[in-house]
Amino acid sequence: MSWLDRFPLLWLVVLAVWLGVAPITPEPHLIEKLRMFWQGSLARPIDIFDLFLHATPLVLLGLRLWRLKAKRGSP
Repeated sequence: MSWLDRFPLLWLVVLAVWLGVAPITPEPHLIEKLRMFWQGSLARPIDIFDLFLHATPLVLLGLRLWRLKAKRGSP
């Protein structure tokens, strides 16, 4: 996971925000796909790919922040 440590934090934040809310209207895809997932209607491959696409930057940002905190030795 050292490649993630080399990725600039600013770019991860920008990607996470951008893909997290895109498109803004009528509803962000991430919210729509998560709702579909919880309702059990996320079945089409394009919807699953869309969820993966929009959630990946958020997951990477979370991992990067977790690794940054662990590296600094914060309790």
